[in-house]
Amino acid sequence: MSSSTTAHGSAPIAEAAPLSLCAREPHVPADRLVAEMVPPPRFDSVRFATYVPDPNQPSQSEAVQVLSTFAAGLGGATAVGGGKRRWFDFAKKPAAPTAPRGVYLDGGYGVGKTHLLASLWHATPAPRELKAFGTFVELTNLVGALGFQQTVQTLSGHRLLCIDEFELDDPGDTVLVSSLLRRLVEAGVALAATSNTLPGKLGEGRFAAADFLREIQGLSAHFRPLRIDGEDYRHRGLPEAPPPYSDEQVTRTAYATEGASLDDFPLLLDHLAKVHPSRYGALTDDVRAVCLTDVRPVPDQSTALRLVVLADRLYDREVPVLASGLPFDRLFSEEMLNGGYRKKYFRAISRLTALARDAQGLIAQ
Repeated sequence: MSSSTTAHGSAPIAEAAPLSLCAREPHVPADRLVAEMVPPPRFDSVRFATYVPDPNQPSQSEAVQVLSTFAAGLGGATAVGGGKRRWFDFAKKPAAPTAPRGVYLDGGYGVGKTHLLASLWHATPAPRELKAFGTFVELTNLVGALGFQQTVQTLSGHRLLCIDEFELDDPGDTVLVSSLLRRLVEAGVALAATSNTLPGKLGEGRFAAADFLREIQGLSAHFRPLRIDGEDYRHRGLPEAPPPYSDEQVTRTAYATEGASLDDFPLLLDHLAKVHPSRYGALTDDVRAVCLTDVRPVPDQSTALRLVVLADRLYDREVPVLASGLPFDRLFSEEMLNGGYRKKYFRAISRLTALARDAQGLIAQ
């Protein structure tokens, strides 16, 4: 298609063709992985004071109080043996193997767990370079890029490590993360994580968790669980998601919107298989809107999980999503929505619906 015409050869609507996510295969150097371990754009300005607890859910107000106290307690670090920084005076002494060294925010999707986790990062009295914030998949990819020992060395000097979307999808990750967090706790690093699954039940319904019970119990011992109840704030009192648009509307909008991408949904799903999920953030660099045609149900679980990661990165970066085809609440099959990854899929539907609502103002008439 010419960059100056619509799908039907009508009048010019833009000088340049839209971007294409399918044409991108980003390479992310290891130093960028470390430098970008900060809250993403959507959560760069959040604070405890900007979190609005649901008055009908006392656990939300309690979480703010507990995390505020936790952040205040992470001040006054000193450098000890080998130049490693420790938090609290008692951190200079070996901690009991099962002593909780962090907080674990558990709750359904849309209760503000990431907002609270980012607020904790911002409230912790330490320089930016001594605090790390990343998703679980970004953390495991960091290990892959740097190697286990170098990752331990890089993060051991930190005062706080925040891990968003903590999930264990395979036994290899269980052993890797258990070993990594144990080493970081021994180095005096405070931990905080969010998940939709209690730490003692990570991996449940996804692999033979019983075979890795010791590792899972070891992970659980590092955290004090903090339950946060409530409904999905993204849709509390808001209108229903807009229905999908036509292919022509989506295409015209992509051409009329500077920095927009335009991709066929099935082709994009195929392309995601060629890019490591840890690079999906880089895949969307400088993209101001994502336009998708022919949205249809995802064909299998592996594809669905990759789409979940892309939805998370688009949401983190506040990139609106305009689509034709099926509505987003029909992306995943009933079997998927009733399986071990159901909470991930509901989170993806919630976030994509919010981004579809954000895209309404872009539509070209």
